[in-house]
Amino acid sequence: MRRRIVITVAVVLVAALGLGATLWFGVIPHWRPALESGERYGIDVSAHQGEIDWDAVADDGISFAYIKASEGQGWVDEWFEENWAGAGRAGLDRGAYHFFTLCAPGAAQAENFLAVAPPDDDALPPVIDLELTGNCSERPPADDVAAEVDAFVRAVERAWGRDLLFYVRPDWDDVYPLREGLDRRLWDYRFFRRPTDERWHVWQVNTHARVDGIDGPVDLDIMREGED
Repeated sequence: MRRRIVITVAVVLVAALGLGATLWFGVIPHWRPALESGERYGIDVSAHQGEIDWDAVADDGISFAYIKASEGQGWVDEWFEENWAGAGRAGLDRGAYHFFTLCAPGAAQAENFLAVAPPDDDALPPVIDLELTGNCSERPPADDVAAEVDAFVRAVERAWGRDLLFYVRPDWDDVYPLREGLDRRLWDYRFFRRPTDERWHVWQVNTHARVDGIDGPVDLDIMREGED
């Protein structure tokens, strides 16, 4: 009897694991939530995606792309120029984003970003990416970080003449609370769940999506109408 129970449990576990793998690798990467009025699909990319067939991306129902431009005070994404040009040729709306680091002055980071992504009236609003994952190991005091973020924001918004869009991951907000008092629109990350914060302009739906023209996973986003 005991042996039969063990075998039954093993079979159930194997079946559950198989179902989970099917969902994760076969269903979830291809699932897209239904669009509501005024919404459209997009992606965000960086050098991690390598070479992209932007025409195939556009043909897969994607109408905009946020493209990583820079990080810190000196790093530039090696694929930015090619991705920017390719997305434009394919007819996608384009925006640039900067990964903000804790180990470089905000003004210097703004200078780096603006050198790569100068003001462009035809582009989507620029983005500051705030997250601790992949950031440097330093954890300066909250007031110091707030001052450096503010320096970056002021410099970029002055140059572009437009408000930045803020991508704020929960891990950042846990250590350096920002969202509650923020008077800017958000690029919100919520895995498959619609944002509840009414300030959201872009919703990052899935970080393991599959889109034609890209080898491997990519971030899937939804943008809703609003002043760019």
